[in-house]
Amino acid sequence: MKTITTDSTNSQRSAASQQAFRLACGCARVADEYRGTETVVLNLTAVTRIADYFVITTATSRRQMHAIADEINRMMKQAESQRIGTEGYDGDTWVLQDYGDIVVHVFNPETRSLYDLEHLWADAEKVDWQSVPDDDGE
Repeated sequence: MKTITTDSTNSQRSAASQQAFRLACGCARVADEYRGTETVVLNLTAVTRIADYFVITTATSRRQMHAIADEINRMMKQAESQRIGTEGYDGDTWVLQDYGDIVVHVFNPETRSLYDLEHLWADAEKVDWQSVPDDDGE
């Protein structure tokens, strides 16, 4: 069966895609503001259907991981993007937050090195999130 998409469907998809892009960059900014290091946004749209973007950052303590994860969740709630799931929050090595089109990974240095998601998803484009203006126009 052939699926036909209309212009309005394409424009809605485009608007949703732009929103996901802006939110992924916003998550990276939050991680940076909370002193996450080596923060990366990977655009997975051409690689997989799992998610559109991975946001990856490193924290040096459990407390910092929680602060980053909690603030990202607050920002995403404010943007009306509900978290679908979370993993690792009770541990001290990694926190994953799944928002459907965006998956946020907050690692300690050893665990980030172990999982090496940038290498695993090497075909994904890295987003220059620092050059993207935030919603406040900064």
